[in-house]
Amino acid sequence: MKIKIAIGADHGGFELKKALINKLNAEYEILDAGANKFDSTDDYPDFSMPVAQSVSSGKADKGIIICGSGVGACIVANKVPGARASVCHDTYSAHQGVEHDDMNILCLGARVIGIELAFEIANAFLAAKFSGEERHRRRFNKAIEIEKRFLRT
Repeated sequence: MKIKIAIGADHGGFELKKALINKLNAEYEILDAGANKFDSTDDYPDFSMPVAQSVSSGKADKGIIICGSGVGACIVANKVPGARASVCHDTYSAHQGVEHDDMNILCLGARVIGIELAFEIANAFLAAKFSGEERHRRRFNKAIEIEKRFLRT
């Protein structure tokens, strides 16, 4: 069974999203959260939230969100309980964030990196697994407790 990847992007990441989907489509099941057409006035929260919710709910195994810098997408995604998003513009951070911190959403800046590097980073992120080592579980559990403490229902 293919891993399910939710992918979303605003106008800043629209072209990079299309290119990534074309490269990843053969190996992964892609859940496209939009944008489905270029709109220079769209807003990153409208595409970050569906990706984060898909990952948080278990509908997708991992997520990738792309905007101009990756920062806005990351901020929005981390508002969703269970989403653990980070901007990564290098392969080390992309796999280490999963292995040590159980990162489940990769945020990319289309105005920062090109398609080939984005593809390498996405592959590093998608191939990585949480180590489960005691020190990583301990730190992860502390982060989850902080999230629970500040959740508003």
